[in-house]
Amino acid sequence: MIERIGEGSDGLAAVYPAMLNALIALHALGYPNSHPALIKAKKDFEGLFVDDPEDFRIQPCLSPVWDTAINIIALAESGVPPEHPTLQKAAAWLSSKEVRIRGDWTKNNSHPEASGWAFEYNNVYYPDTDDTAMVLMALRLVQPDDDKQYEDVFERALAWQLSFQCRDGGWGAFDKDVIDGWLENMPFADHNAILDPTCSDLTARTLELFGYIGFDRFDPSVKEALRYLIRTQEDDGSWYGRWGVNYIYGTWQVLRGLRAIGQDMTQDWILRGRDWLESCQNDDGGWGETCATYEDPSAKGKGDSTASQTAWAIMGICACGDLNRPSVQRGLRYLLSTQQADGSWHEPQITGTGFPGVFYLKYDMYRQNFPLLALATYVNYKRGLGHPPSFFRCGGSLS
Repeated sequence: MIERIGEGSDGLAAVYPAMLNALIALHALGYPNSHPALIKAKKDFEGLFVDDPEDFRIQPCLSPVWDTAINIIALAESGVPPEHPTLQKAAAWLSSKEVRIRGDWTKNNSHPEASGWAFEYNNVYYPDTDDTAMVLMALRLVQPDDDKQYEDVFERALAWQLSFQCRDGGWGAFDKDVIDGWLENMPFADHNAILDPTCSDLTARTLELFGYIGFDRFDPSVKEALRYLIRTQEDDGSWYGRWGVNYIYGTWQVLRGLRAIGQDMTQDWILRGRDWLESCQNDDGGWGETCATYEDPSAKGKGDSTASQTAWAIMGICACGDLNRPSVQRGLRYLLSTQQADGSWHEPQITGTGFPGVFYLKYDMYRQNFPLLALATYVNYKRGLGHPPSFFRCGGSLS
């Protein structure tokens, strides 16, 4: 624990529960306040504090890598040139945050070369596949000063990402094959967070990345992932969203990933996902869903319209090809009519997930970057442009 509090991490796992419990543990073990580990743990924990004129609160964690990657994608898809200094600066910063330490994931994954990205500023023991996929999708859109500037990091990180595919064909976030449900019956398995389950959203995001960079769509890893997505589809056509609220998030990401990897989007099983999204559109043209769906699936797709969830639904339906569907046009009108004078959207609801049923995350960038990305996606599809070209092409599989 002391090692993981130390250099390279902004606290134990850089997340509130572990950081707070580390402080309690060190005090309980009699470490003096002057001990370097306790001093650092306390300083890192205080880095989560927000004391503004309205209230005092403690953030669960920080998300600069995640936010930066999504913002690059939204801006590039919206027409910001790939050589723009802002994108180049952001891409260079992301590149500098690549994790090169073989952390705790090596217990279950023997992949020899460390790579990947963590969620936070510094969290070297726990990079994750979700951030890694999103970062690589961002880097592919930026024109570096040197054409080969990101080639090595891209190939290294892509191989690392591929190594995390689990035996059921899906991807979890932090580990490999920690998917056995019996572990949740352990007495100390509080809120069932002892697993790192594979999930449809991470699996589909990985396929989305593969599709954009020319990965061999007939590679066994892709076939296994597709089988996983078919197997995890709900009876009503939707997909569960592990890291975003909830079925709207999961269904959007699966449809977007399937389009990117080159699936025929007119297949019945795929259109059932689109139809489910349309079935839960609100009267105002938007979409919304609450965290209650993790406890009560009958509440899926129900909730006040939000900017981020409306954006996800629009992109999911657009992925299936018919941009003139009334649901798309009504969704676009909702986003345009709720955009504020300064270009932003208001969204007090929570649409991010930490631990289902227990711990949720409010991403303050979601209400900005995802509507922008949805509008850009629609315009690009309408122009027949698809997605901007990638500055990295893998040219095949990385077996």
